[in-house]
Formats: sequence, structure tokens, C-alpha cells
Amino acid sequence: MIKIVKKTNYKSEVIDITEDIKEAVIKSGVKNGIVVIFCPHSTSSVIIFEKSDAALKRDLLGMLKDVVPFRDYSHPNARAHLKAAFLQSNLTLIVDNAKPVLGKWQGIYLVEFDGPRERNILVKVING
Repeated sequence: MIKIVKKTNYKSEVIDITEDIKEAVIKSGVKNGIVVIFCPHSTSSVIIFEKSDAALKRDLLGMLKDVVPFRDYSHPNARAHLKAAFLQSNLTLIVDNAKPVLGKWQGIYLVEFDGPRERNILVKVING
């Protein structure tokens, strides 16, 4: 297992981790198999998302802000937990020729909802 550590800078943000995941796959030595990417935090997520238009990252955060509006929640940072619950805590991708398989316009992202913090992303590459 490989651990990637990312420091987030804002309360909410979307951080491209595609190159980190590609590097982890190369370091694993696995040429063909799968890569599992896990975010062990309940107020952040990992997603596959559009990579060519930075405005979409703002749109994603704005949509989640609308879905989970400000109100009096019972837990101090409930909004962060609820936003993360709409997304994913893990991804599984095919590894082909020592590269994670992604579509032309796709990237892998860490999505922060309770920053700034230091976040861990756990990566396991399995031969197959």
C-alpha cells in the first residue's frame, strides 16, 4: 500500500491527484491489474471528474453547497460530512501497461469539505 499525503488550503476545494496516482502505479511495479484509491476521511472524497475545464470544479462545489445548505445541524461540521456522503470514499480503476485507465477528459481528484487539513489517500495496486 502507498500513502499519498496532500495538504489542503481551503474549507472546500478540488485537488487534482491524477499524477500522484500514476506515480503510485509506476512505483508498484504492476503492469496490468487494478488500482484501488481510498480516502480514509469522512469529510473528504475521491472522484473521477472532468479535467479540462477548471470552472467545473467551482460548479461542483457550488452544487454541493446548494444540496447541503447552511442551517442549524446537530453536529458542528455536519455540512462537510453530508457533502462527502454524496460523493465517494474510494475508486477502482483498471491498470493497463502500468497506467490507470481514464477517459480522455477524466482526472482523479481529492475533494475537501473541511479544510484546510492534511489528507491521506491510500493506494493499493493489485496485479492481475
